[in-house]
Amino acid sequence: MSRIAELRKFLREAPWHLWTAQVAAVLRIELGRNLRHRRAIWLYLLSAGPVLLIAAYSLKCPLGGNCNLERDTELFGVIFQFLYLRLVIFFGCMGLFTWLFRGEIVQKSLHYYFLAPVRRQVLVVGKFLSGLATAGIVFGVSVFLSFGFMYGHFGSQGISYVLHGPGLGQLAGYLGVTLLAGLGYGAIFVTLSLFIKNPIIPGVFVLLWETFHPVFPAFLQKLSVMFYLQQLCPVPVPPDGAMALFTVIVEPVPAWIAVPGLLCLSLAMLVIACLKIQRMEISYLAD
Repeated sequence: MSRIAELRKFLREAPWHLWTAQVAAVLRIELGRNLRHRRAIWLYLLSAGPVLLIAAYSLKCPLGGNCNLERDTELFGVIFQFLYLRLVIFFGCMGLFTWLFRGEIVQKSLHYYFLAPVRRQVLVVGKFLSGLATAGIVFGVSVFLSFGFMYGHFGSQGISYVLHGPGLGQLAGYLGVTLLAGLGYGAIFVTLSLFIKNPIIPGVFVLLWETFHPVFPAFLQKLSVMFYLQQLCPVPVPPDGAMALFTVIVEPVPAWIAVPGLLCLSLAMLVIACLKIQRMEISYLAD
């Protein structure tokens, strides 16, 4: 029997209902731990930073004041790309997703999962989805509140912009990009956590790659999560300053290519994680 035929037989006879139920069980357990554990406090504080910053800005201009709606729309786009994507969501995902497995090893509890009648690949998917749901909830609420403060201080003008103008579509775009950022960065960090004990060094490398990817050739830029996220942001932010001098201009990618491209990149990382965990042996001695 050929390998293709064997694969078709496996897919046809695989216990999908059992695996789905197990993924849901792991997701439910891990999501509760992610949101209620003491380590979640730093995640809440990190996501609250931009909200407090924009809230303070809105208090300086009650009912619009000397602010301009168009300028503030561009300002929120800059805050989202540089503060949210490059700092808040990036470092939040690095801490959250690397702890999914490293935390179990540090707490000497990963062997309980390995002794359970659950495939290790199912465990990877369940834990990853729990991290993605946590990131989506925490950072999504943060983006929603920041967006509300940014346009709420304009009063009726801001409400009209959101409800009867492009504001609602922009909010949906920002929330969608937030979820995709959690998907991309989460897949990278959960995979790295299975290979490297200390996430700081690979985290710095990924941060540098994501920050300076515009200076790389076009085909290397497409290996960056930020490349796709920037294409999907509802308010584009052109490169400025010294970075603009070295930026390699790449033809814009439409959403119907950017989203599948990011999904493929994330799926490839998860496949690597599933292959790694199959051969993983637990040793608490060095941790």
